[in-house]
Amino acid sequence: MDTWFTAVAIAEMAIAAILVVRLARGPSVGDRIVAVNAMCTQCAIVVVLFSVISGRLVSLDVAIWLASFSYLGALVWARYLERGLK
Repeated sequence: MDTWFTAVAIAEMAIAAILVVRLARGPSVGDRIVAVNAMCTQCAIVVVLFSVISGRLVSLDVAIWLASFSYLGALVWARYLERGLK
C-alpha cells in the first residue's frame, strides 16, 4: 500500500511540474487559467491522499472546500474572459 501512495505522490509531482510549465509558457490567458485550475485540483488530490494516509477524515472537508473554490474561481475567470472578448 505504501508503494502505491509513493507512486501516486511521484505522479502528482510530475503533473504539477508540467502544469507550472503550462502556467509560465501558456500562449493565452485561457491556458494559464486552466493550468491554475488544474493545479488547485491537484492540491485537492494531495489533501485527499494525505487524509487517506493519516487516517483523518476531517481533511476530506478541506479537499472538498478547495475543489469547490477552484471550481468557483474557474467560473469567475470564464465569465471575465467572456465579457472581455465582446
